[in-house]
Amino acid sequence: MKRMYWSLCRESDIRLWGLTSRERLERMLNRIGPHAGWADVQNVPAGSSVLITRGDFIFDERVLRSLTKEENVILEMGQGQALVPVAAHVEASVAPAVMQSMEAGQFAEIPNLRRVTLEDLSGSFSNELRKADHPYVLPIREDNRVALEQHLFSGSYKGVTDFITKFWWPAPAQRVTRWCTLSGISPNQVTTLSLALVILAGILFCYGHFALGLALGWVMTFLDTVDGKLARVTVTSTKLGNVFDHGIDLIHPPLWYLAWGVGLLSFAPLVLEVTLVTTCWVIVIGYIFGRIVEGIFQWWLGGFVIFCWKPFDSYFRLITARRNPNMIFLTGSVLIGRPDLGLEAVAIWTVVSTLILLGRLAMAGLEKSTTGSLTSWLAEIDPVNGRDALAVRLFTNPPATIK
Repeated sequence: MKRMYWSLCRESDIRLWGLTSRERLERMLNRIGPHAGWADVQNVPAGSSVLITRGDFIFDERVLRSLTKEENVILEMGQGQALVPVAAHVEASVAPAVMQSMEAGQFAEIPNLRRVTLEDLSGSFSNELRKADHPYVLPIREDNRVALEQHLFSGSYKGVTDFITKFWWPAPAQRVTRWCTLSGISPNQVTTLSLALVILAGILFCYGHFALGLALGWVMTFLDTVDGKLARVTVTSTKLGNVFDHGIDLIHPPLWYLAWGVGLLSFAPLVLEVTLVTTCWVIVIGYIFGRIVEGIFQWWLGGFVIFCWKPFDSYFRLITARRNPNMIFLTGSVLIGRPDLGLEAVAIWTVVSTLILLGRLAMAGLEKSTTGSLTSWLAEIDPVNGRDALAVRLFTNPPATIK
């Protein structure tokens, strides 16, 4: 296999979320896959290739990933009235000439070098972040630094998520994320604190201290937003960190509900004339079935999360019976002095949500059997020209307008 090196021209000292362009690029390339490291283009071994980027631009990871898969291409971007080269992946033999042309901001007449644009390289749908937005390459200047950081933070958010994460947390999460970057706090440290709060909140629920447990629980849900955003804006997300974070998210909600049930032993949750044990079992089984349905859809039917299949599913994700919406039920019940009603509400909404997911799974299976494949609605829309639709405005980011 041909070895790929990388190099920079026109480096910038401006830091975005604490990172220089060189640091950000190196971290992104380490995420993308194997490479032979940085090299002076004059000394790259023969028979290898070089990914050259301008350090005074910030690159979407999808753009870099696409460039690493193609060779003898040079990416052009509009700057004023002209097109200028901003990145290239070329053979070692022509790398010095390409670097010189990029330093000068002009195209070199090199045989077999194909000029491409962003539209030639990348699609817009991201299954990982459950959203559609256009890939970007943006200039880095001091006068647009704040706008660039805002763009990076907005881009780190999942497009399809619950309404609390989507509408309540972004502003405070951005401030806390910035404080973490300035303080040198890592995403895994934030996740570790979240785990501690999960345990403490569960203990408090068990002893019937619902209000204090909820206070810690809400802080945990907020930190659960911060750690992911911190990892993405600083390009420090890892497979281990991802498993750590998502493992906590997957396991702790039903344990919280069980702990809440233990704390209710001094109450009499007889609103629906069912026992406390039955209520807890309904929640746990419903939660497990819901997760199984999501897994079946993603791994055997769609290849993407079920909440990205149709606009209905994305809207449903805002309120489906996950931790944050269920916390609303629990909080409301404590405020009125009836924590038993909160658990009953969680049980009812869990059953309703799971039945809706089962229905959607059946519909997806039927559609796949007739059409052969399923496609996410986010992969079929244009997030630039389709913004008249409410779903597009709600679940996708507007295109970057930073000049």
